[in-house]
This record gives sequence, C-alpha cells and structure tokens, in this order.
Amino acid sequence: MKIAVIGTGYVGLVTGVSLAEIGHHVRCVDVDVRKIEQLRTGKVTIWEPGLEELMVKNMAKGRLYFTTDYEVALEQAQVIYIAVGTPESEDGSANTQFVEQAAKQIATMIRDDVVVVMKSTVPVGTNDRIYQLLQENLKHNVRVDVASNPEFLREGSAIEDAFRGDRIVVGANNLKAFEMLEEVNKPFGIPIFKTDIRSAEMIKYASNAFLATKISFINEIANICERVGANVDLVAQGMGMDKRIGHPFLKAGIGYGGSCFPKDTKALIQLAGNVAYDFKLLEGVVKVNQERQTILVERLLERFHSIEGKQITVLGLSFKPNTDDMREATSIIITESLIQLGAHVVCYDPVAMDNAKGILNTEITFASNMIEALGNSDAALILTEWDEFKEVDVQVFKQMKSPIVFDGRNCYAPEVMAEMQIEYYSIGRPNIPITIVK
Repeated sequence: MKIAVIGTGYVGLVTGVSLAEIGHHVRCVDVDVRKIEQLRTGKVTIWEPGLEELMVKNMAKGRLYFTTDYEVALEQAQVIYIAVGTPESEDGSANTQFVEQAAKQIATMIRDDVVVVMKSTVPVGTNDRIYQLLQENLKHNVRVDVASNPEFLREGSAIEDAFRGDRIVVGANNLKAFEMLEEVNKPFGIPIFKTDIRSAEMIKYASNAFLATKISFINEIANICERVGANVDLVAQGMGMDKRIGHPFLKAGIGYGGSCFPKDTKALIQLAGNVAYDFKLLEGVVKVNQERQTILVERLLERFHSIEGKQITVLGLSFKPNTDDMREATSIIITESLIQLGAHVVCYDPVAMDNAKGILNTEITFASNMIEALGNSDAALILTEWDEFKEVDVQVFKQMKSPIVFDGRNCYAPEVMAEMQIEYYSIGRPNIPITIVK
C-alpha cells in the first residue's frame, strides 16, 4: 500500500520506518530541510535503539523515501498519517496549529480518495475539526475519510512497541476507514481495538495520565516508607504481584519527564476545565511530580548545608535511559538549581550530551566519561538509570574527593554501598550507616 507520513519527528519517523518494514511503500515529508538531508544519508535524527538499522534497510529496498516536497509525498497515497508536533500552549492545552496546517496542505494536493490518519496526540474533537478543514479546502472531487490512530511508543523501546505492542487503537466513523487501517496494520499481528474517533482520542490521554498517576503514587509511597522505615522497592514488588496492579511504572524516583507525560497530563487537565470539570486527581499527580524534581537538591543541602564552591557530579541527563531526549528532563531543573547555589557542576550522559549542551547552563562542565566526571567530586547525583551506571563496579565512586552518592533512581543496593564505605542516599529505602574501619 502507498502511504505518506507528514512529520519526521519521533512519532513520524518510527511510524514511517515501521510501516515500511511490514511491506508498505512509505514517503515521509517534513519542512525541515536539514533533517530530511540527514535522513537521506541514512542517519537518524533521534537516538532510538534499532531504528537506524531498519531505516537504512528499507531505504535500500526502495520502500522508504524522505522528501520536503508535499506533492511528491502525497502523490497516489492511499493513506496519509499526520504525525506533526502538538506543543504545549501557555494554558497547558495542546497547540494544534501544525496539525491544521498539515490538513490544509493535504486538502489542496490530493487527487485520489484517501484516509487521513491522526497519529499526533490531539485533544478530543480535533479529528472532527480536521475533517471540516479537509472538506473546506479540497481542490478536487475526491473522498476523504479521517481516523484516529494514537501512538503508544515508549522512547527507548519504540521498535519493540511498534512490532509487539499490546493493541492498535483505531477510531473511525465509517466502515471504509476501518477496513483500510485493518489492511495497513494486519502484518503487525497486533490486536486492533476499534472505536469511535472521540474515544480513540481520549484513550491516548487517559492512558498516559494513568501511567503518570502510578509514578506519582509510588513516589508518595516512597515518602511514607522513608518515615516509617520500609523499603519502597520491596513494597512496589509486592504490590506489582497483584495482577490488578502490575509492576510497570511502580518505580520510585525523581519523577517523570519527556515529551508525553508532562504535556499530556496538563492537556487533559485543561480539556477537563474546558467542559467545566475540575480534575483534582490529575492536578495532584502533576503537583507531586513537580515536587520530586527538586528532592535530590534538598537532600544535598540537608547533608552539606551549603554547596557553594563544591564540585557536584551529575550522572544522566536524558529524561530516561536509551534516549537522547532532553524534553522536560529533571536534569534541567536540578543542574540550574546547583549552579544557582554556587556549585561547580560536572555532567556526563552516555548519549544525550550533544542535546544537553544546547539546553543546560553554559557554566556546566561536560565530562567525556563517568570516571572523569567523578574525579575530585564532593558528591554525585544519579538522575538517569543508564545500564552503564547500574552495572558499574561501585568502587568507581571511591575515587571521588568524598564518596557521597545521591541516587534518584535506586540503582544500587544500600547494603553494597555501605560495605564499600560509600555514603549513599536513595529514594524510599532506609539508609545504612557506614561503619568506619580503623
């Protein structure tokens, strides 16, 4: 089938590559000339395990093509995916201007019947608006159907999710659109959940809001565990064994970030407000997450009282491991706080350094590896649970000026750190005093 994908950001690129991999002929279009030129050379514009290999493979087979020309991309397309950004507006709502621009472009150029599929995360009712725009701007006598097909891709695991996801949600208002998308997605072999368009739009927001709620919930439990002497890791493990609860997203830490959870929770709160509903639970989730982002700095100050002039190492900058995405990363807030408090900050991340350099405070020093970052350091903060950090011999911390570690992701066993004479503070777990051996 001939497919066009508008937008080559995270969602658009993964969608285009995945559809090509299952045999479709896909043309991806973007207005960003530099991005398209890079993709044409076989180099991905985002760091996502396995994506570049699949992209190059399908380009070589002639099933995947990148262009800045809308007419080339849309020519004879049977299905057109809209996968452009919906950035957060000042009031917290999703800005759909790029989605609307894409719809107008489609309407003026298509010459054949087509199904327009919304892949971008948009407020409930947006697809109805897009259908109206398409009808108002059509230049030729063709049939255009719209459908909602929200994405559920986890950064760092997007390829796994694309080919082994739990379900594919399709919202449509007529049989033709359902049949077309069933044909498109059949090779994935993933169950397709069919619903009306507005319910499909809501499923995306509700899913992300629920997962964000689990994260904030376990972080609140971590706060109580610290006060009563319980271990939040064991609590979460015991909770997760209940099939009604499950283990995923019950990992205590310093909160969520990224391009989805922060934006989508705020957008859902705003959406609720637009229909005169006060979403108190989700407002609490957002508030809890905001408070988590500064907890390591607060504990650092409790330990040192002042960090002016001290060298603080920050390990991990991306909002989660296996991605170079710095959007809403906790490291942005923490490093800025450290600088304001007079600390000398040294950072290291296995993948996100280039992106971080364009975002973080210019006073920050960037190390080329973990050992360099820890040298002469008064304390280390772990913000991202990269395997490189989790699997390291913890003796590496002994080279610090003072081996003091504040772990925002519970990467190490407190018993091991105590045995190695490393002063260690984690989230929601009892601290084990160091026994000084004379």
